[in-house]
Amino acid sequence: MTSASAPVAWLNAVATATPTHDIHNAFVGWARNRLPPREARLFDRMVERAGIGHRWSVLPIGGDGGSPVAPGGFYAEAMPGTAARMGIYSDAAPALAVRAIESLAAQAALGEITHLVVASCTGFVAPGIDQIIAARLNLSPRVERLLVGFMGCYAAVAALRSARHIVRSEPDARVLVVTVELSTLHLQPATTLEPLLAMLQFGDGAAAALVTADPAGFAIEAPFAATLPDSAELIRWDITDAGFAMHLSGEVPARIATALTDPDFARAATGGRSLDSVDGWAVHAGGRSILDAVERSLSLPRAALAASRAVLAANGNMSSATLMFVLATMLDGPPVADGIALAFGPGLAAEGFGFRSAA
Repeated sequence: MTSASAPVAWLNAVATATPTHDIHNAFVGWARNRLPPREARLFDRMVERAGIGHRWSVLPIGGDGGSPVAPGGFYAEAMPGTAARMGIYSDAAPALAVRAIESLAAQAALGEITHLVVASCTGFVAPGIDQIIAARLNLSPRVERLLVGFMGCYAAVAALRSARHIVRSEPDARVLVVTVELSTLHLQPATTLEPLLAMLQFGDGAAAALVTADPAGFAIEAPFAATLPDSAELIRWDITDAGFAMHLSGEVPARIATALTDPDFARAATGGRSLDSVDGWAVHAGGRSILDAVERSLSLPRAALAASRAVLAANGNMSSATLMFVLATMLDGPPVADGIALAFGPGLAAEGFGFRSAA
């Protein structure tokens, strides 16, 4: 067990990167045309309420400016197989991650990295994406690597939690944390409302962070985790011959809202903090209805989740990278005396940690 005198781990800086191809409106048109008229009208109402303005994709823009579902696009004909999708992941995921790391280097000195922690759930490749990134950065072969795979939206918590443990046990450690997700590689040929609404949420993005014992940025305080009983089927990835099929039940927001009204679960899902003292909320922007559920169940003021809503509007849900985008936004904002970072994902589980600004 780490002693109480262990050093504080600090999230010194966070930088982000997204592709340049905005596929949100193209997807909306494609999805609407796959539904019968009554469901299409409901879909349109849900689009208007989603709070999403843009979602970005690594898939190329066609020569005529076409989207991935337009003639000549990646999804124009039969749905590509998993091998074709993983072929794009193996090239595009490290490239997007390196863009985020290059942006981070403009904010913080990245010399003498000792550990690399990478989280991603939207692809597989071996050698792993951690090794590919390390090679492209010319990191020392002695750098210790950890790949957090297939944990979904709360994987950023697992990655930052691991970085915290490393720094608390090795005070001289300089940990580079990377999250990168290419959700748009997994479009599925759905013709019913629920899976199309799930796909409406997701886009591509990457983030990079530096975690050290240097007192700058946000202190990463005690992590916490809680799992809702009998909820394992509510969020699920199924690996198919045509990519990863996301199952995101429409029951998720209501189940989160109900759970957070239970005092025992709320204490576990917020690290036992008194909510009256919390002045900073970094909540994973999994969707407008999820943010609404958290806000309503915890009786938060409307402005409490402003950073999360801004990230959702600009990028959609980027799985594990999303919480890092929210933290990046908050690092640029007013100081936080007592913050909570919180994400939901497969399980259905809630994971997070406390944080506070440097004095």
